[in-house]
Amino acid sequence: MKMEVSHSHSPPFPPRRGNGQDGSMEESGAPCTHPQAAKWEGEEGRAEITILFSLGKAGLSRAAQVFESFETKIHHLETRPASNAKNPSHHLEVLMRCEIHNSSISLLISSLRKVAEDVKIHWEGRVPWFPKKTQDLDKCHHLVTRFEPNLNHDHPGYADLQYKKRRAEIMELAVNYRDGDPLPKVEYTPQEVSTWKVIYRKLRSLYPTYACKEYLDAFQQLEEYCGYAEDHIPQLQDVSRFLKERTGFQLRPAAGLLSARDFLASLAFRVFQSTQYIRHSSSPTHSPEPDCCHELLGHIPMLADKEFAQFSQDIGLASLGSCDLDIEKLATLYWFTVEFGLCKQNGTIKAYGAGLLSSYGELMHALSSKPEHKPFEAEVAAIQPYQDQAFQPIYFVSESLEDAKDKLRKYVQKIQRPFSVHYDPFTCCVNILDSVQKIKTVLHQVKADLERLSHALEKVA
Repeated sequence: MKMEVSHSHSPPFPPRRGNGQDGSMEESGAPCTHPQAAKWEGEEGRAEITILFSLGKAGLSRAAQVFESFETKIHHLETRPASNAKNPSHHLEVLMRCEIHNSSISLLISSLRKVAEDVKIHWEGRVPWFPKKTQDLDKCHHLVTRFEPNLNHDHPGYADLQYKKRRAEIMELAVNYRDGDPLPKVEYTPQEVSTWKVIYRKLRSLYPTYACKEYLDAFQQLEEYCGYAEDHIPQLQDVSRFLKERTGFQLRPAAGLLSARDFLASLAFRVFQSTQYIRHSSSPTHSPEPDCCHELLGHIPMLADKEFAQFSQDIGLASLGSCDLDIEKLATLYWFTVEFGLCKQNGTIKAYGAGLLSSYGELMHALSSKPEHKPFEAEVAAIQPYQDQAFQPIYFVSESLEDAKDKLRKYVQKIQRPFSVHYDPFTCCVNILDSVQKIKTVLHQVKADLERLSHALEKVA
């Protein structure tokens, strides 16, 4: 995973402007945030923020006590006469840049509002760039190359020049793809179809015993409507159309293993980035990197389930604008759920993770007595070390898929970001909820939906 963080210094005392105009801080009942700004991670669990407030000179001591009580580290302090006060010489505007523990920020602001006026907060540092619309995914293409056959000596195709040339041709299709283009079609060779056939036939015989119900239901539909068969590798265009009709997800070609930040960001838009090349024929039961067998047999059936599709999008939305540490934790959560997750159904442990359902060896290993099975807890799974070149020694088992979804939602709510995001399914864009008015707009839409549902319920009750 390639992750980069950039930091910037705090601005000087902001010029006086109208609220919400030209980048000024807006007035609201909650701490305000600049749409281009975000938390700056200092020491473990601490954030650097800039606070602007006004008070009488006599109130300075009380404000100082508030900051002291929360063990605030002050880095910069400026004062100036308040322009809108009746007696500017006795009333001050204060700008303070300070460092405080994340968990204390809300309490600090609440306490400060009891002794000061016009309290506004500005988070330091710029948010890592993230896409706001599906066209922006054209920029989300950073690859992790250490598993590729050109660089990895242990890759089954490392010494096969013809295989590497074929891989490069298929990867080039993804590199040249832009949002809105027709999904590229790959004419698979007889040898590639033969490799697919070995994998398909073996795994299909195991699914009725080891796969979760949601997977089995979707896989049956894929065979019926989408050309899934042992002698045919489905095309992305057909699969994307199938997903779009059922869950709103669509596919996009990927040139290889993407960075965690780029891959998770695409999920926020219900877009799944899928490779199209296939693993080397000498190793049909294992691939050190994602290939079309992993995508089509592992991921696609679960993305055809509405609840699981929402689960995947929730992880993606949580990643937008998050710091590198949170991206790493979300990627690890993704690993132990979407990739290698297990769940209970009718008293039996079943697989729902794509890494299991596309790998004969790991599927049998995961559901044997060899590895350790732990109850799924998001906080624990997010920091659990994992294996990316061998079978997992530990798997997390959810009580149900709904249980995993609920626990993920609660975990995501604890991620510290200076704003929230909302996906608009009508425009396929992500909106930053950084003002009261934007939140009210979304609430108005939700209220209208609830009224329609209530009216519909009256008709069938």
